[in-house]
Amino acid sequence: MDIKEILSKCDHTLLAPQATEADIFALCDDGVKYGTASVCIPASYVKAVKEKYGDALTVCTVIGFPCGYSTTAAKCFEASDAVKNGADEIDMVINIGKVKDGDYDFVLDEIKAVKAACGGKLLKVIIETCLLTGDEKKEMCRVVSESGAEYIKTSTGFSTGGATFDDVKLFADNVAPHLKIKAAGGISNLEDAEKFIELGASRLGTSRVVKAVKAMEK
Repeated sequence: MDIKEILSKCDHTLLAPQATEADIFALCDDGVKYGTASVCIPASYVKAVKEKYGDALTVCTVIGFPCGYSTTAAKCFEASDAVKNGADEIDMVINIGKVKDGDYDFVLDEIKAVKAACGGKLLKVIIETCLLTGDEKKEMCRVVSESGAEYIKTSTGFSTGGATFDDVKLFADNVAPHLKIKAAGGISNLEDAEKFIELGASRLGTSRVVKAVKAMEK
């Protein structure tokens, strides 16, 4: 697979709590240079990035991140505020405890509410696969398929594990045809990135694929 094609599916990501504005702008410069699908950054930097880069860059941010247990109202405010500040895409974390409770109606209603708060912007739903059983993952494929969101996403990258080939295959086998898949967390090289795409991922959340390409240029 062509490297440019892989890069075009990457959400080039920097969500470290210690990230500075200079770090974020350097990430964005690379996003523009290498033609990534988006940059995924903390919400507090969205306005500054959009003002600096405008339409040269698709800006994604995270909501209810990384634990997912904010109230629905808080998540909706975060999403609408991010969109107001210029975010083009929203990645939200589900309430994982509600999944463990079996309260899938709550989870579905919350995703629908956040989707409405996105004002037409693209929504990706992070289900944190490393914390779920196989049956819970399958049920979340159904819930996200019914929610109006555009993507189901594996992981935050901040929990006990990231994307796996098995989970992306499980998604591909269980989501509705219209729902796209984002693999995120621990994707460290071009070979793995290509495998995730072949298994059905349309987006990859990663900080290291661009770094791998840059290393090849030296």
